[in-house]
Amino acid sequence: MTEQSWPKIFTDKEDFIKQYRLACEREFSKSHEELGPQERYYAMASLIAGKAKALRGDTLKRANDKGEKTVYYFSIEFLLGPLLDNYLLNFGIRDIVKAACKDLGMQLDDIERCESDPGLGNGGLGRLAACFLDSMAALGINGNGNGMRYRYGLFRQAIEGGRQVEKMDNWLEHGFPWETRRNESAVLIRFGGQVVRHEENGRYWFTQEGGELVKAVPYDVPIVGYGAKKVNNLRLWSAEPAEENFDLDAFNAGDYAKAMKFRSDVEAISQILYPNDAGEHGRLLRLKQEYLFVSAGLQTILRDYKKKYGDDAWEDLGKHVSIHTNDTHPAMCGPELMRLLVDEHGVDFDLAFKIAQQTISYTNHTIMPEALEKWPISTFRDLLPRTYMFIEEIDRRYREGFSHTDPNWQEEFKNTAILWDGQIRMANLSVIFANSVNGVSALHTGILEATTLHDFYKLTPEKFNNKTNGISHRRFLGNANPKYAKLVCDVLGEGWLGDANKLAELEKYEDDPSFLEQFEKAKEWDKQRLADYIKETTGTVLDTSMVFDVQVKRFHAYKRQLLNVFKILDIYNRLLADPSFKPRPTAFIFSGKAAQSYTFAKEVIRLINSVADVINNDKRVNDVIRVAFVPNFAVSSAQLIYPAAEISEQISWAGSEASGTSNMKLMMNGAITLGTYDGANVEIAKLVGDENIKIFGLRTEEVDALRASGNYWAYDLLKKDPDRLGRIVNQLKDGTFARLSGNFDSIYDELMVGNDHDLVLKDFYSYVDAWEELTQAYGDRAKWNRAAVHNTARSGYFSSDRTIREYAHDIWHIDA
Repeated sequence: MTEQSWPKIFTDKEDFIKQYRLACEREFSKSHEELGPQERYYAMASLIAGKAKALRGDTLKRANDKGEKTVYYFSIEFLLGPLLDNYLLNFGIRDIVKAACKDLGMQLDDIERCESDPGLGNGGLGRLAACFLDSMAALGINGNGNGMRYRYGLFRQAIEGGRQVEKMDNWLEHGFPWETRRNESAVLIRFGGQVVRHEENGRYWFTQEGGELVKAVPYDVPIVGYGAKKVNNLRLWSAEPAEENFDLDAFNAGDYAKAMKFRSDVEAISQILYPNDAGEHGRLLRLKQEYLFVSAGLQTILRDYKKKYGDDAWEDLGKHVSIHTNDTHPAMCGPELMRLLVDEHGVDFDLAFKIAQQTISYTNHTIMPEALEKWPISTFRDLLPRTYMFIEEIDRRYREGFSHTDPNWQEEFKNTAILWDGQIRMANLSVIFANSVNGVSALHTGILEATTLHDFYKLTPEKFNNKTNGISHRRFLGNANPKYAKLVCDVLGEGWLGDANKLAELEKYEDDPSFLEQFEKAKEWDKQRLADYIKETTGTVLDTSMVFDVQVKRFHAYKRQLLNVFKILDIYNRLLADPSFKPRPTAFIFSGKAAQSYTFAKEVIRLINSVADVINNDKRVNDVIRVAFVPNFAVSSAQLIYPAAEISEQISWAGSEASGTSNMKLMMNGAITLGTYDGANVEIAKLVGDENIKIFGLRTEEVDALRASGNYWAYDLLKKDPDRLGRIVNQLKDGTFARLSGNFDSIYDELMVGNDHDLVLKDFYSYVDAWEELTQAYGDRAKWNRAAVHNTARSGYFSSDRTIREYAHDIWHIDA
């Protein structure tokens, strides 16, 4: 991208300083010199946000003038991360602003550290959605996000006594300068009540009346694409009372909670991401969230479409609009779109179904049938009676139209019906309403077609396709790793920021001693930066001469953080028992959150912190191994962890991970993958070659065969090796790691009583052997760095730009 193609939002450094000083006065009625760091950040972000919003208007006008198709990406999560540094990069003004800050007597890095992570997502699902928005804008696609504005996000994770403690994430405490509240675009959402049938002159229709009326208020966030030629929009919905219902009598009686109860109950809908669903009230709140952002988003889409094309062009909706559903949280898009078309716009039922199928596409993110979202019919019908009628009727027609010619048709029908066993199966709902169903890695899509959604695949194979996930290389290399990014720019220029395929040109420098030396210096700087952060936030001191071995992701049994812990315990035990054992000195770094109600995952977090407490305080071993848990994993901390990593732990059991994206981010930053042949690890292995990755453990077909045989018994492995593997398992309950908060009997039971569902013990030896082989290779610095750079060179494939081009061409039918 040439310099002339960038919009000149500031003519030079002096122009920025002038406009920034005006922003300080406008926002705080004080001069720059009188402001504190947080105020300076807010003024600067407001200035940049204003430029983005102005360009958004230009973007929208150009899109309308050209008649561009619009994509609406529906997702319950958008894990945006801090935006200031990213937008300075995308506007091409980071150097100008950095120099201006220096003239003003401050450091840009200090200003950027004042920005909070928006609490709008949790893990890979939300980060993927954010990367996709970034890439749509960068590629010039008219693509907007639609999600929820959570007042307190998921939670702020603290570690107390080794335990995860969930605290309020008050991310809006200092405001969010990137958003604009749009009162004029608010819509009404109705929960509960009853459906009333009306008839006149042989025509009948339905209305939903009574119940609870809620106002969905949108907040818009500009999404700036690289080069700033396109600024799209992320619309986030907040729940508010449609009418104020303040109980004055209760207030005057001193019962303030009762006086505000109606408002509090409504606002709870958009307070927290993934409310604890262990109880009925939490499940109901989740369902309200899902319906609110779906219905509000669709109402806006149809309102805008009608304004542009009139009230008699609904049949062409799919030609102008694509609605993409990210997992099953937006599964109600199909029936709710039909409800709005039929009830609000007078469209025939059959035509409405056809329009919905032409317009909606669906990404599946799980191969585990037990993890596919389901809702009790009674709960759903009571809360959303009219939308349920559309689901019920589509299910009835599906049943009546189901072919009985296949000898196994009863089983096929059972697996594909929407309504079954008193539940609404949201994945089946999504597939039936979609014109496209995609998995997110080659292995994942193959498993969907072969097992999880096999009967749907047999019936409509043309719907199914693969779209391997991707990440924003601009954020996770360009923003996150400034030293390495500069080195790449020095040899390749800045073209790779616009086209990640250009990273392949780094292969020419894999044997360049000077380049490899500069790469190692950049990695040393990254490691020291992370070590400083870990010391500041946890008190744990890491030796940067050690290998930095990293596993950062959502905590879940199938991701097998427990297997990683067992490896560390094995190293610890062998160090104490065998003076001749000399493993490569390694710092093991963990980060990630466990769902509030997921007891097992929270116990694994407690185990990691308890193991860290013992090992880090044992002078016999802590010059060889140390363990750190980085609390409250977020995009901002991820941008410190990924660049510093040297080993990337991707160790889910084969066939369980849909794709993974941390594997891509770590690979891009020059970490070597230690992983199973699972998810996108399969594609990484093919891209980098066997010598630049370390694969271990059972393959998918071996896992399937083992489970089918019924011959796996965890106790057998312990009997064969009581002194090594058996000792580790026994240490869970013998007091070795109980000092912080007690033993780990529940984890022991999961392995022994539950028979090790996630094959931690089965893959243990293969995993430890692979780790030892990989870390021993670390001693040859030139060879290791060559492999690291090779990983970066081959990582361009995993840019979300590539993924979005595939979505655009194959699913949304847009040129990009």
